[in-house]
Amino acid sequence: MKRVFAILAFLCVLGVGQYFVVSKFAIRHETLSLFDAARQRPITVDLAVRRDYETKANLGLWKLPLAIISNGNTVKATEYSFLANALAARGYLVTSIQQDLPSDPPLMTHVGEPYVGRRQVYIRCEANILFVLGELKKRQENAEYDHITLVGHSNGGDVSMYVAHQHPELVSKVITLDNLRVPFVLSDRLKILSFRSKDPNFVTDPGVLPTAEEAKARGIDIVDTGAQHTEMSDRGPDAVKEKIQATLDRFLRDSASSALAPADTTSPMIMNPADY
Repeated sequence: MKRVFAILAFLCVLGVGQYFVVSKFAIRHETLSLFDAARQRPITVDLAVRRDYETKANLGLWKLPLAIISNGNTVKATEYSFLANALAARGYLVTSIQQDLPSDPPLMTHVGEPYVGRRQVYIRCEANILFVLGELKKRQENAEYDHITLVGHSNGGDVSMYVAHQHPELVSKVITLDNLRVPFVLSDRLKILSFRSKDPNFVTDPGVLPTAEEAKARGIDIVDTGAQHTEMSDRGPDAVKEKIQATLDRFLRDSASSALAPADTTSPMIMNPADY
């Protein structure tokens, strides 16, 4: 029995080691300092892509799936490397956009207004995403620009869901980490995975989450992490990040057969009506 445990321990260490090697050596990281002249706005973008898949794309042998990560309020775009590396390891061209600037007005809440008064923030971030897409097309033509995956934490998750509402022709998947304000898109052609916190200081607005019946019908995956809202970034404990990575990997694997295929509504990943 001790030998079995020793072998299992070795395999776990080996798996962690392989992930470290892939994230450190096989994935290329680059920072782009862009400027949107029309809005007079600088936009910093961090790219992550597996070198072998990038080479295949440059040779015209592969189309890189594209993922765009939007940061949460007061969190830097670079603080989601655990997500960026997990996506890049699966062959994605990952674009982490710094959605806010120190010069931007503070994020305020106005109860009673749509999206608690944050629509203009979402519109600004939507413009950032569309501008970055245009710039990426100049640099990497062999990427999937009409089936993008949007990822976001907190306010960045709301941005992702808002853009999916506005541009259903562009978005094939949305992955949120505790978005609180923008209601989920209900569509048979969109795959959604949402990680939820257990945090009394960050309460989801009424009507944001789908009902259990809607989630089952649309194949929406709702995952209760038990984590704090602020732990869903590189700042969080390894146990939380590893749980998110493992679930994300399954979600990407199960939805990789066709970006255009309707969502599988027969077996949602997590469906516990008591969670919401």
